[in-house]
Amino acid sequence: MRLLLVLRDQLNRSAALLDDVDPDRDVVILTENDRDRGRFREHKQRLALGFAAMRHFRDDVRDQGLTVDYDTATPPEDEADPYHASDDVGVLNFLREKIRDHGADEVAVTEPGRASLLDDLEAVCYEEGVDFTVYADRHFLCTQEDFDAWADGRKELTMEYFYREQRRAYDVLLTDDGDPVGGDWNYDDDNRESFGSDGPGMIPDGPSFDRDPVTEDVLEMVRTDFASAPGDLDTFRWPVTPAQAQQALEDFVDNRLPTFGTYQDAMWTGRAFLYHSRLSAALNLKLLSPLDAVRAAEQAYENGYAPINAVEGFIRQILGWREFVRGVYWLHAPEYGHKNALDAALDLPDVYWTGETQMRCMSECVGQVKEYGYTHHIPRLMVIGLFGMMAGVDPAQMNDWHEAYYVDAWEWVSQPNMIGMALYADGGIVGTKPYTASGKYISRQSNYCSHCRFDPAESTGDDACPFSTFYWDFLNRHQETFSGNRRMNFQLANVRRKSEDELDAIADQAEEYRERLAAGDL
Repeated sequence: MRLLLVLRDQLNRSAALLDDVDPDRDVVILTENDRDRGRFREHKQRLALGFAAMRHFRDDVRDQGLTVDYDTATPPEDEADPYHASDDVGVLNFLREKIRDHGADEVAVTEPGRASLLDDLEAVCYEEGVDFTVYADRHFLCTQEDFDAWADGRKELTMEYFYREQRRAYDVLLTDDGDPVGGDWNYDDDNRESFGSDGPGMIPDGPSFDRDPVTEDVLEMVRTDFASAPGDLDTFRWPVTPAQAQQALEDFVDNRLPTFGTYQDAMWTGRAFLYHSRLSAALNLKLLSPLDAVRAAEQAYENGYAPINAVEGFIRQILGWREFVRGVYWLHAPEYGHKNALDAALDLPDVYWTGETQMRCMSECVGQVKEYGYTHHIPRLMVIGLFGMMAGVDPAQMNDWHEAYYVDAWEWVSQPNMIGMALYADGGIVGTKPYTASGKYISRQSNYCSHCRFDPAESTGDDACPFSTFYWDFLNRHQETFSGNRRMNFQLANVRRKSEDELDAIADQAEEYRERLAAGDL
């Protein structure tokens, strides 16, 4: 007798786990009580999205004639407690209970996206005396074995080279001769435009999905039983089924893909989504095939509907970056989550939960996460993450927050993006340099600074932009660490041009800002 354990982020109807199901022998088991994953209680929309997607999966599997044992969410015992529900709630105790209830001989699971969970599940099965089978997650386009082989012997893991191999492996945007369509592998230089003073204008807003009784019940349950969870729920509009995920993909290709590339790095007040696809949550729950998304974009180019810079930029995020960070995670798990190459130790400031700050960029970007459980990659990397890196926020705390607050964040994708790319806490595994910038970068890419009391050109004084202050302080504090990185030569040379008095004043200003951050007064 087998138990087929399906996790909240493993809702792939085509999973290998379900290939040879025997309705007379197998029971599919799912629990909504898996909130032992992170340190903090999760965003309301993250909870609602996961629960609604799981319940639709449950119903689909039942419609196929399979037996499902499903455990609905247990509200926290103490609404004032920022941690999880009671200690006896969690996927491990659920599994132990179901092994005993069903007299199981074997437990099977798709490879989880969290290394420690995989070890813990195996330990439970060993303790209970049952076999444990792990199926590879064939949702992904590069197996762990293939990534490990690609990475073997390389001094640096450069995503661009991995991405080209992926393009060749899947024959994506290639000529008959195997060259990249358009002549270049990468069109990043064409994809960094800002909107200018007139702003983005009208942009198709994306699909809204019909809320069936299953989704409505989940939203009411989260609204009532998880009232103290962070974030807003009223703006919920995420796809919760494969059909809705396909609808979201088609809407993106039809309405926003053609202009996505040019403005993918831009930001604007009150506009969280702009031309972005919003498909990451559906992809990471396995409601949408990544190859389907890649092929849909490629077809738009071949039909002359979308330009190469937009299509290539979108495909690179999925076929390149998404597969790359998963490979990096498993290559270094479970140690990756403990990396702190820059010895950052500042406790996560409350601004990350509240968005209450005089810094307009942070209030806008964190406000977007509160409202939607989402921001696109530039607010995530170059505002929220950048600020944490330069201020010196502890990377584990930053990652816990990211996993709890974003609807698309799971450990395999969150740690390389937040600990690695955003915070450079991995010492250069994911990125060849820290992505550091002053407030002037944010001013170029958005209109945030025009509405802010701080001046991005100033790094000391009453009007000093915290981003600019922390930028110079960060570079000065880590001069020795970055001295051997040729990609940092230009920035470090600018630091060395400053006088000792000026650098001391910046350091004092930075320390004052850290104190104000801790006090919630910045």
